Amino acid sequence: MTVGHYDYCVNTDTLLERGIVEGVLATAMARGGDFAEIFVEDRATSSATLDQRRVEELTSGRERGAGIRVVVGDTTGFAHTADLSPASLARAAEAAASVARAGGGKTVTISLDDYRGHDTIAAELPSSVDKRRRIELLMQADEVARSQGDAISQVQVALGDSSRRFLVANSDGVFAGDHQVRTRFNVQCVATGDTGMQTGYRPVAGTRGFELLTPEAIAEAAKGAAQQAITKLKSRPAPSGDLPVVLAGGSGGILFHEACGHGLEADAILKQASVYAGMVGQQVASELVTLVDDGTVMGEWGYLAIDDEGRPGSRNVLIENGVLTDYMWDFMRARKEGRASSGNGRRQTYAHLPLVRMTNTYLLEGTSTPEDIISSTPYGVYVAQLGGGQVDPTTGDFVFGMTSAFLIENGEITTPLRDCNLIGNGPDVLKRVDAVANDFSMTPGTCGKDGQQVPVGTGQATMRLTGVTIGGTAA
Repeated sequence: MTVGHYDYCVNTDTLLERGIVEGVLATAMARGGDFAEIFVEDRATSSATLDQRRVEELTSGRERGAGIRVVVGDTTGFAHTADLSPASLARAAEAAASVARAGGGKTVTISLDDYRGHDTIAAELPSSVDKRRRIELLMQADEVARSQGDAISQVQVALGDSSRRFLVANSDGVFAGDHQVRTRFNVQCVATGDTGMQTGYRPVAGTRGFELLTPEAIAEAAKGAAQQAITKLKSRPAPSGDLPVVLAGGSGGILFHEACGHGLEADAILKQASVYAGMVGQQVASELVTLVDDGTVMGEWGYLAIDDEGRPGSRNVLIENGVLTDYMWDFMRARKEGRASSGNGRRQTYAHLPLVRMTNTYLLEGTSTPEDIISSTPYGVYVAQLGGGQVDPTTGDFVFGMTSAFLIENGEITTPLRDCNLIGNGPDVLKRVDAVANDFSMTPGTCGKDGQQVPVGTGQATMRLTGVTIGGTAA
């Protein structure tokens, strides 16, 4: 498509031609801006849902546009447009720059670095998979789940994918882009028995294409969801009180993401809205705890080659052997502090400003075995899967649901427990880690912050907490 003599959004490498990008940034800076940035995005999505063997949803969509940010001192102007013509981009740049101090006729020349493009790591792009194949994958999971037993009364399977290409450039010369492809497959089952209904859930997800959805991966997810629901039919009320808790590998990563990770994001730190503010160099956790945020974990749900400000994804050690070493930084907050970004500037779409966000956040594995940790726990709760929760980052206090948990008695996993809550405090929990196993695994998730949702990964090996409050209902 062309507007005037400009050819736009057809360059498969850069989305926008270099000259147009330089012109937009020059317009944005012309009224006295300190910094300007353009973020261009082209995103295609599709989803399919099978509910009780009926296709309830089979949709696709596409959105494309640009967001322009101009910074003057401590003030940020932001405008976005779905029209990528040069004229519309110029108007958006002028709107964003309207927050700048008055000053007419200023000439600004922007010189961009050589373009740094990144190809997708997906082997089978979603665009190459037709509707018939998608439905076959959903049906395969449904059949496997129902084959696990007559108690399975409901099965819902969902498939979603996205192909996101973006370009980011700024007045410092950054000129980079990436192509992120993500695929997700979820199986949810309901089992019905004498004690009522229970649910099971398993996801398969990654920053990959449809090569992720092998028959084995789909079958494993379907079996896991069904067996979880069936097992929970035998569940009994959970105990209450302060008890040792063993978190299964991969299951507890969300706890540390929410209860600790958000408190280590630079915006919370600079606003003094985190319990970790001013604590770099101090012991904040057990010596067994090393917490990392790592956008470079290839194929995981939070993987990125560059963040949404054009900075390379990186591996950032936040807590090392219990000592707080650093925070997570986006470009603008790092710039104000005279330091480098840690590659944690992320945004939901082109219509959003970037925020400091986690990528793949996990605790490093230890040297124990899961069997040794369980056998050395006389009595406690084994959490196989955590659900959603709430956290106050100012204090670190949290409440999480446990969607799959078991009693530990005499060093053995025994009775399944009904859904209940895990209640505690993030900084306190970090200090209560007394054993970490060697069975590290990751879990995909979606992180919400200030109204924006981004994909993240969480992970850890099996570990034991010496005591956490269980909100059970057993007498």
